[in-house]
Amino acid sequence: MKFIAHIDVMPLKELLDPQGKAVQAALKQLGLNQTEDVRIGKHIELTLESADASEARQIAEQACEQLLANPVMEYAHIQIVPAPDSQAS
Repeated sequence: MKFIAHIDVMPLKELLDPQGKAVQAALKQLGLNQTEDVRIGKHIELTLESADASEARQIAEQACEQLLANPVMEYAHIQIVPAPDSQAS
């Protein structure tokens, strides 16, 4: 079956996010003063072929550990969903 792994990689909350601070300052300059905090990360979608959702999650976790996220500075949130065109083989 095909699955889509939605992966959000964000800086750890304990660390300064300079890009987020710059965007927050720019929003305030635009008069959007309601923002209290901005954190900038990245969203990654992986289309995976696997036997089930559990195996798809393991593949996505391995991709994060080895390439997509730096655990010293970032955390990854993974959501696995069936691909829209997925059909059992």
